[in-house]
Amino acid sequence: MNWRDVYHRKLCSADAAVQAIQSRQRVFMTGNCSVPKELLAALVRRAPDLQDVEIVQVLTIGPADYVAPEMAGHIRVNSLFISANVRKAVNEGRADFTPILLSQIPRALRDPHLLLLDVAMIHCSPPDEHGFCTFGVEVGLTKPAAEAARIVIAEVNDRMPRSLGDSFIHVSKLTHIVPVSYPIVEVPMGSPGEVQKQIASHIADLIPDGATMQMGIGEIPDAVLLYLKDKRDLGVHTELFSDGVIDLIETGVVTNAAKTLHRGKIISGFALGSQRLYDFMDNNPLFEFHPQDYINDPFIIAQNAKQISINSALEIDLTGQVCADSMGTIFYSGVGGQLDFVYGALRSPGGLPIIAMPATARDGAISRITPTLKLGAGVVTTRNHVHTVVTEYGVARLFGKSIRQRVHELVNVAAPQFREELLHFARAQHWI
Repeated sequence: MNWRDVYHRKLCSADAAVQAIQSRQRVFMTGNCSVPKELLAALVRRAPDLQDVEIVQVLTIGPADYVAPEMAGHIRVNSLFISANVRKAVNEGRADFTPILLSQIPRALRDPHLLLLDVAMIHCSPPDEHGFCTFGVEVGLTKPAAEAARIVIAEVNDRMPRSLGDSFIHVSKLTHIVPVSYPIVEVPMGSPGEVQKQIASHIADLIPDGATMQMGIGEIPDAVLLYLKDKRDLGVHTELFSDGVIDLIETGVVTNAAKTLHRGKIISGFALGSQRLYDFMDNNPLFEFHPQDYINDPFIIAQNAKQISINSALEIDLTGQVCADSMGTIFYSGVGGQLDFVYGALRSPGGLPIIAMPATARDGAISRITPTLKLGAGVVTTRNHVHTVVTEYGVARLFGKSIRQRVHELVNVAAPQFREELLHFARAQHWI
């Protein structure tokens, strides 16, 4: 049968499509900027007729009516990385949090004893002349989910950019097709403050020409991009990228010419940015998207010489333990790809994993470099994996250092008003 006939036979409305979702099923929902909004709204409308539907998701951007208190007993979210729109529900016990490395999520989605899926709700670009859609701006987890689920419900959006690489699904693999036309959610670059710029300038000094970058999103990664204009032949292997990569490409800073894996290509799992970014990546062979179990595999990452990873933290204790997912017992986000890239960069020839954060929080009232982590805080990067820590006060090199040496390194990059307190604690523990 001609693929066009198959495509038209599967067309339906969002409300009709979600009739395929039954009580007590597990449903994956595409996240990041690719949340299938019309399908999600239809599922919320259907929710009163359902019991105990589990939505498995990672970070999602946009409204979250599906975690409202009245959804209790009908829909329950299981978040593998907590985004702002579900954080309150998780910490009130109305939604679940599953700690897991980003690289391991595809494996869990395929495991019948873990997160094996009944349904995947996905968001695609229109089919090409051969009947292949792409997963657009979110490939890393959506492709594995679509391959694992028994039922695949797809919004096909004529505004979704066409992504290349390992990013294709044929219309014959889609169970229900809902045609839509709306702009993809945008996440514009931030405006870094002076603290972020100071941190970024220290990081830029650590990045050699020819390095391959993990480029995240947020004020510090955005600020780092501003300080790379004099670098040469940088490459990108990253779980995600944002608008800042465009300027570095257009100014000739990012060429990918020195990469030792996928030379000439930007390798990523998903994109978070503005319409400018979506237009730039659309059908652009410079970009290759792959599932997250490939992108974030430390042994793949390590094949890039001079791999630089830049990740953030909520707090770091004087032994080098990095907490990035919780504030004490309050769950905040998740491990994401931090440990994947820290370990990958550690194994990379000439690689460097960097943890970057402001030295203080709450307008200087709290030190992020602490004697010990808060009670209940999660260790994302262990003291055995930590390498280099950067704050606005400088660079602390911890790799291969004793506890005594680490104390001095970290105190030197702590805010001055907290240094004596940190030293007093370390002396009391006989660390120095």
